[in-house]
Amino acid sequence: MPAAEDPGHTTTVSSTDFFESIGQKADHLAPTTNGTNGVAHKNDDDEKVVEEIESLCMNCHENGTTRMLLTAIPYFREVILMSFSCDKCGFSNSEIQSAGTIQPKGSSYLLRLTEMIDFERTVVKSDTAIVKFIELDLEVPAGRGQLTNVEGLLTTVVDDLELGQEARKEQAPEVYAKIDEIIQKGRKMLAGEAFPFRLSVDDPAGNSWITPNMRDGVGKWEKREYVRTPEQNEALGLAPTDPATSGGQSTDDDDIIPDQVYEFPATCPGCMHPCVTNMKMVDIPHFKAVVLMSTVCSDCGYRSNDVKTGGEIPELGKKITLRVETAEDLARDILKSESCSLECPELNLQVNPGTLGGRFTTVEGLLTQVRNDLHNQIFETGTSEGGDSLSAQEREQWNSFFEGIDAAIRGDKKFTIILTDPLASSYVQKAVDPDQVDPQITTEDYERSEEEEEDLGLKDMKVEGYEAGNAANGADAA
Repeated sequence: MPAAEDPGHTTTVSSTDFFESIGQKADHLAPTTNGTNGVAHKNDDDEKVVEEIESLCMNCHENGTTRMLLTAIPYFREVILMSFSCDKCGFSNSEIQSAGTIQPKGSSYLLRLTEMIDFERTVVKSDTAIVKFIELDLEVPAGRGQLTNVEGLLTTVVDDLELGQEARKEQAPEVYAKIDEIIQKGRKMLAGEAFPFRLSVDDPAGNSWITPNMRDGVGKWEKREYVRTPEQNEALGLAPTDPATSGGQSTDDDDIIPDQVYEFPATCPGCMHPCVTNMKMVDIPHFKAVVLMSTVCSDCGYRSNDVKTGGEIPELGKKITLRVETAEDLARDILKSESCSLECPELNLQVNPGTLGGRFTTVEGLLTQVRNDLHNQIFETGTSEGGDSLSAQEREQWNSFFEGIDAAIRGDKKFTIILTDPLASSYVQKAVDPDQVDPQITTEDYERSEEEEEDLGLKDMKVEGYEAGNAANGADAA
């Protein structure tokens, strides 16, 4: 008989006890199973790694089997893998659901595919994510969750489009021709004949993912976090924004006083409870005025801070190069705007615009934040090794990469920081008098590319002569 439980002691079970990596799941099975359906041949149900549940088949309405596996995906978080199969009619289906909570912010990923190996990137698509193949002008709405790769995702989309094409050819020839054009272009993409093209995954719940690679350069892989709209919160089942929390006093007619802290009510993106956002305008000497914003929620502990730059948009972008040679250089103030990309060739580090948002800190603080954010994404997966799918070679490369950044943070390694800002809103503090030239800083003005103009929305902006255009449009309408 099992021993009676001691009523004076309680057992705390964490999520890692249930959501182990695939390798750890296999270790549990190795001594006790021959691999049949992933179920150990013991009478104790607690030894089952894959749970089996008898459920109704929606195809033949007989009973089939649903199998569920609770696991953790490397680089990501806990998920539930579900697979249904029916022995009567042969119907099968699979799905993935996030086992974690809805994240404080939504997330958007963009991957630019340039070679065949990019098709192997793992893609986690939750049931709230919207997938877009931009060059195909094709959008897959939120629906069934998937754990696949880029090739599998595109193949599924193309195969689904081919269903019913014969009927469309007879009933709606125009629709058939348009869909067939998309299918042919999708097949060329899968064959590697249409590089480059872009894949976008936008998830308001923040539970989707595209795997990065440490060799990715600027513009290859991008991640952006954003605050959800009230409509998105309501669609996720979160409390809608309370209009009463945004009824603070208007300051449209008041001038913002430098170095004075302003408070205004806001809504926490994490728990949707009312919170306070602090705002302060700071004048950076020999540069420009910037706005520091900080949000703290006393209910859930959510914190965020950001830097906003203002003023007119300059005609040229700016590229700033700083050579960090001593520990004193790590204490230099640095302002990285939202539109600025960061590159450190000696550290094999590239940070795309918008990844960190706006930051006003020191060189050491900026490197530390980049290092911590990236380390959490790669290694904080429930195990210290970074997950079972991380090969020994990849783990060694990532460890070498982080060792280089750690050496730079300690001041043991010389490196170069390159800030490329199309809006010329970034800044690095000089170590000499303002009217003198700092030998470790190189500044270069450059003309923005058409892609940068498009991303910033400058090509569609019209600030002169729009009155005549509006008048002409009104006359045409009349």
